[in-house]
Amino acid sequence: MAKLQHVFHQKMRAAHYALNTERAYWNWIRRYLHFHGMRHPVDMGSQEVSMFLSNLATKELVSGSTQKQALSALVFLYEKVLCKSIEIENWVKPRKTKRLPVVFSVDEARRVLANMEGLPLLAAQLMYGSGMRLMEVLRLRIKDVDFGRNEICIRQGKGAKDRFTMLPDLAVDGLHLAIERAKALHQVALAEGIDFVHMPNQLNKKYPNAGKQLPWQFIFASDNLSTDPISKRRGRHHMDEGLIRKPVKLAIAQAQIYKHASCHTFRHSFATHLLERGQDIRTVQELLGHANVNTTMIYTHVLNRGGKGVASPLDA
Repeated sequence: MAKLQHVFHQKMRAAHYALNTERAYWNWIRRYLHFHGMRHPVDMGSQEVSMFLSNLATKELVSGSTQKQALSALVFLYEKVLCKSIEIENWVKPRKTKRLPVVFSVDEARRVLANMEGLPLLAAQLMYGSGMRLMEVLRLRIKDVDFGRNEICIRQGKGAKDRFTMLPDLAVDGLHLAIERAKALHQVALAEGIDFVHMPNQLNKKYPNAGKQLPWQFIFASDNLSTDPISKRRGRHHMDEGLIRKPVKLAIAQAQIYKHASCHTFRHSFATHLLERGQDIRTVQELLGHANVNTTMIYTHVLNRGGKGVASPLDA
């Protein structure tokens, strides 16, 4: 398994997959091997994969998206790592469910933000005010914010796509403070002889001195130094996402909001509130970074206008 895992990691990094995706895929591969008694995947094929996927649906009752991730991991294993074509047939899929996103009202969003402060507040302001995902916020570098044009460049978003979104006025002061904090931490690291910062897609070879330069530093820089899991070099990475998730959950509870809400609810609310104010859906699609407008269309179903925009006869 050690040799298989080594080759798997090499292939994933050569294809520039995110580290979280790499970890998730390997977890599914391990579960697949344990399910079949640790047989080598070379000695197995489509039948064994079908059995594993069907078990996920019938015994473990996973969702369709979870089973789809397991399928993607196993297809990558066979086609990219083992160079073995595989056709998966006769496997049980979970029943499709159509779930609408959880959305804050404008007043609820205001109440949640009122219970936050510091960097968690800034992150929440960017998620709600710019439609960014949590990890997109944490991966922001100083060079990605253009105060003159009031816009933010999101690098390597979901699907490895870059896009631009707006910079909310209420987040400007907080961003300046966060940048000053990152600058101070960077100067401390340089004084200690540490000049490494994580760079995606081998950009550290193209820009070997980026670690010494302030523009490449993370705005949401971690207080502590850490070792990069890929390069094994010591430097300063961005904050852990848990340091934002926990204050958001606490603020939601303090605001006495009983929806199943999280950091991602801010992004859902951003899209819904723009559409409620009459913004065209194509613009919202570009701001969110959706490849297909059908993905953005889901927010038209949660607009605060009643079913299909029809007024209730009770209210009349």
